Amino acid sequence: MVAARITVNGKETPISPAAPHTTVLDFLRERGLTGTKEGCAEGECGACSVLVARPGVNKPTDWVAVNACLVPVAALDGQEVVTSEGLATAGEPGKPSTLHPVQEEMAVRGGSQCGYCTPGFVCSMAAEYYRPDRCAHADQAGHTDDAEHGPNGFDLHALSGNLCRCTGYRPIRDAAFAVGTPTDEDPLAQRREQAPPAPAATEYTRDDSAFVRKSTLDETLRLLRERPDAVVVAGSTDWGVEVNIRSRRADCVVAIDRLPELRELRVESDSIEIGAALTLTEIERRLDGEVPLLAELFPQFASRLIRNSATLGGNLGTGSPIGDSPPVLLALEASLVLADADGEREVPLAEYFTGYRQSVRRPGELIRSVRLPLPLSPVVAFHKIAKRRFDDISSVAVAFALDIEDGIVRKARIGLGGVAATPIRALATEEALTGKPWAPETVDAAARVLRAEGTPMNDHRASADYRSAMLGQSLLKLYAGTTEAVSS
Repeated sequence: MVAARITVNGKETPISPAAPHTTVLDFLRERGLTGTKEGCAEGECGACSVLVARPGVNKPTDWVAVNACLVPVAALDGQEVVTSEGLATAGEPGKPSTLHPVQEEMAVRGGSQCGYCTPGFVCSMAAEYYRPDRCAHADQAGHTDDAEHGPNGFDLHALSGNLCRCTGYRPIRDAAFAVGTPTDEDPLAQRREQAPPAPAATEYTRDDSAFVRKSTLDETLRLLRERPDAVVVAGSTDWGVEVNIRSRRADCVVAIDRLPELRELRVESDSIEIGAALTLTEIERRLDGEVPLLAELFPQFASRLIRNSATLGGNLGTGSPIGDSPPVLLALEASLVLADADGEREVPLAEYFTGYRQSVRRPGELIRSVRLPLPLSPVVAFHKIAKRRFDDISSVAVAFALDIEDGIVRKARIGLGGVAATPIRALATEEALTGKPWAPETVDAAARVLRAEGTPMNDHRASADYRSAMLGQSLLKLYAGTTEAVSS
């Protein structure tokens, strides 16, 4: 097998002698690329962001910003990475380099003060700069009514995972809204027209630890049968935190993020099937609003940097009761296709969770895909109650999917997170709504039922009473929104 290598700023370099758990961040800094910084070591500040060449949605290649503090460098075997140092164009001998357009705008608009966070902002901004479908949508005077998009089409959500503690965000936003479009001579823009490197089959072993990526799902499942103790990773947004903050190590880590069988998205007449290893950003852009409830979820799920790596399979595989996707998928009546070396089986998500971070998934079994039945319910909403609007862990999460015909609730599906040891369906509330008029009396009665669903607890995020109150309030909010839509 070819020795593990990574291309950084156009130069190929061996990963050895790095340990299998070494992050991209540490790997880069050990090689003098110190623009990449460590701020939080858990994917919340963005000081470590770098660009990675990934399969594109509208072009063969997309430049995607990821948290270098979370990704094991072995996971990028055979891949291409660009750091903040690699964005500038080298000058002739004895002359300075030419700043990249996003670096230039950050400099002239005062977007940097201490400079610690600046390289991370620049890399996230560069990923949005090179997004192929970014286009101006301002009026002739250059104005736009959308505060989160600039007149140049720049989506501020691209920077939602980057924190600045001294400059303030206005000059950074000004820089983002001032960047133009890449020129035809821009080498990184040209690079989008070629396919990214194919995933490398990797078996990187050092000091009795191994990082393994097989070429096919069958090979991976056979390996997991032999090594049921292996840690399975996709985007590493959860495992990376365990490695950094809790100093966890594994004898064997198995990567599934690039397996073709786990990266399909199919829309059939009666279902939508989403590969478990597709990132949330890929799902969002490929569905393009086709599943409205998922479209409401995505902007509230962590940050763009996290969504560029995180997967539905990973979010469900951890079994967390406060994961954002389970309530939405429960409301959508999703089922999971589970695969092991003996074959596949389909399990309704409502029957998947068995206890705190426990599920029916057996040792050696993977989530292959998430299956959503069609047609979709027309009345949907996702309410995430948290201390911050974006990039925060929910205190309570509620997802609604209702069929309302002639003023009667024909069907109701409600998913809850943060109010029990597992994500749950609000079955009593669904029953209280079904067959009843969609009217204040019905909603008030059902809201009282919803307040009693689950087993809310007191913790540092919220009290049990607050969580119960928010459950009932969320249904009242949904009703108010639907009546406003009808009256308008």
